[in-house]
Amino acid sequence: MTAVPPPEDRSRSPFTGWTRAHWTALADHGLAAVEPYRSPKGAYVDLPGPASRNGRVSDGLEGFARTFLLAGFRVAGEGGDDPAGLLERYAQGLAAGTDPHSPEAWPRPDVLDQAKVEAASIALMLQITRPWLWDRLDDRVRERVADWLGAVVGQPYPPINWVWFRIVVESFLREAGGTWSAADIEADLAVHASLRRPGGWLSDGQERAYDHYTGWALHLYPLLWTHAFDVTGTLCPPQLRDRWAGDLARYLDDAVCLLGADGSPLLQGRSLTYRFAAAAPLWVGALTGTGNLAPGLVRRAASGMLRHFHDAGSFAPDGLLRLGWHGPWPPIRQAYSGPGSPYWAAKGMLGLMLPAGHPVWTATEEPLPVEQGDVARTVTAPGWLVSARSSDGLAVVVNHGTDHANPGATCADSPLYARLGYSTATLPPLTGPTTADPLDNSVVVLDAAGRASHRSGFSTLLTEQRPGGVLVGASRGRVRWVDTAGDTTPDHGSGRTGGYVQGPLVTVASVLRAGHEVRLVRVDAPEGAPPSWRALRLGGWPVPLAAPPAQQPGQDRTAAEVAGPRLRSRLRALRGFSRAGVTSEPATGPLAAWTAVPWLATEDPVPLGEVLAASVVLDRGAGDTAEPTVTVRDADEGGHRVTVAWPDGVRAALTLPAPS
Repeated sequence: MTAVPPPEDRSRSPFTGWTRAHWTALADHGLAAVEPYRSPKGAYVDLPGPASRNGRVSDGLEGFARTFLLAGFRVAGEGGDDPAGLLERYAQGLAAGTDPHSPEAWPRPDVLDQAKVEAASIALMLQITRPWLWDRLDDRVRERVADWLGAVVGQPYPPINWVWFRIVVESFLREAGGTWSAADIEADLAVHASLRRPGGWLSDGQERAYDHYTGWALHLYPLLWTHAFDVTGTLCPPQLRDRWAGDLARYLDDAVCLLGADGSPLLQGRSLTYRFAAAAPLWVGALTGTGNLAPGLVRRAASGMLRHFHDAGSFAPDGLLRLGWHGPWPPIRQAYSGPGSPYWAAKGMLGLMLPAGHPVWTATEEPLPVEQGDVARTVTAPGWLVSARSSDGLAVVVNHGTDHANPGATCADSPLYARLGYSTATLPPLTGPTTADPLDNSVVVLDAAGRASHRSGFSTLLTEQRPGGVLVGASRGRVRWVDTAGDTTPDHGSGRTGGYVQGPLVTVASVLRAGHEVRLVRVDAPEGAPPSWRALRLGGWPVPLAAPPAQQPGQDRTAAEVAGPRLRSRLRALRGFSRAGVTSEPATGPLAAWTAVPWLATEDPVPLGEVLAASVVLDRGAGDTAEPTVTVRDADEGGHRVTVAWPDGVRAALTLPAPS
């Protein structure tokens, strides 16, 4: 933001203090910061940082297209008023980039796949700013732009959120008199329909790929498409738009429960460097009139996110967004991430299209769900138990349905998807040894060499909400040990592949109440398999720390704890665990210099066919609470009936079935 930020308004914005003036000031400062990196003819914004696997030319196009998003939203929200001359600079870049004889000619979308992505941002902004940019371009430039964009027609697109890139480009060409294909759009809409899941959620592909792409892509584009283009009633039947609106409303009802009181979104899934792009679906609902959230809640949630990243240092002193989460941390990127990639965060500033008099800017901020009371809900599609406490503002997810794989898959676990827990304050180590040997929020079998097993490919058994604010979830699958050393495929965030050795059947269940999880485990060996595994290990929440925690000689062998200045992760054995410890790693995550994880383990050998239990808690360290008790009795056909009872009398029972 500018050196002298606008004054806070605590009457209209009692939670964040931010107004539209803060948003516009941050946008203007961010756009000014990229100017020194614009190429002489303006076609590239070549920002500093490590190149993506696509190379610097692709990265420079990405820098142009994604900063164009922010410029377009900014000008559109002012009704075309553009005192800084933003659109003039992007017009110059369009002229140079689409001129095949220019030294700054862009690679075409039929030559470079990444150009298919950036073409959509360019086409969307040309549509949104049409009276002030496209309509004023020279005819020859318009022809070249249409020709460059037209290279997408008939091209293959992966059946994920990418189909919307072609829909947007071809819809612009349709209205601009260019080449387009109704068959392409029909096929792409069919792909989108195949990604719909219960409760308004969408999976980014046919795998169990649930992450922020559900919001900042698969919910962003459909309704924005019907808002910005003349397609309703022709390419988009009204009933289809209504279906999308209903999906968005249901999704947003979940999404606001996944925000911490400090404004942090959930740290889960790939492309986290897009940061506050997570606010995009909130703005789509407000912009198109299809959301179910009050205007004051929309602004509270969106401003909370933007201020969270601003105050945490996501914008460098020079005003740039660099690869990272809070401050710069390049290892957070995937193979496709370049220096311009973080500017997809501009999607989270879509609200700038709304004029200053819109209710979303004038209404008084309303509290997030976590600020109104404790949150307890299940989200069926991703298999999540969502719990948030008003006492400390943390939101946590216990995961029994997402792994960026399908049931029966044999890949290794992705730290971004397959862990048992994610929160608004922690992130699994993304580099270092535990990416290959899962530790945090995991239940693993250790083989004779001490290697940890992987659980991707499991099956979800249940996710249920019970009386008393209790959530219950369970999953089961054969675990395995995977050798990923030979996997050279580009990192897109999913689990790595390689040769594997099959392991036992592991059932994990969670009984969650007010953020306090009782984690239950049962291990069953396949018929005739030798039980040669060393131990069972259960990992707790990862805590970011400025320095490694001090060693605690003679520590309790049935409990482990890591306490930082603002977070505490603690484990206590309730049944079957007799070893405990803490593992610390340097430089493996973007939140702090160190990450520490408490763990519990069994003695050798692995107890087969028994129920083990542990208390798993992430909190702010505000004292201890009484532990629930766990009672286990035999059930029919070799299973177990488990009852978890809290000191205040609330009880929950579930059955862990034996292998069928």
